Amino acid sequence: MIRARITVTLKNGVLDPQGKAIEGGLSALGFSGVHSVRQGKVFDVELDGVDRSAAESDLKAMCEKLLANLVIENYSVDLL
Repeated sequence: MIRARITVTLKNGVLDPQGKAIEGGLSALGFSGVHSVRQGKVFDVELDGVDRSAAESDLKAMCEKLLANLVIENYSVDLL
């Protein structure tokens, strides 16, 4: 079994209203010094098999076809 963590984040320059809301919430809770918050998504995926190269290829295809919007998001795949 192969385990992976996929992290999807907004590209630089893309507005992040949820990140801004979190930033404001942190400030309202008294956390000072927070200048910027960007939010993203994390997917933990388990795959059958032991071929790490094939798994990485499949995981990238999953990101490009479903998990990430490549117009506004970046992704990274980390095999665990």
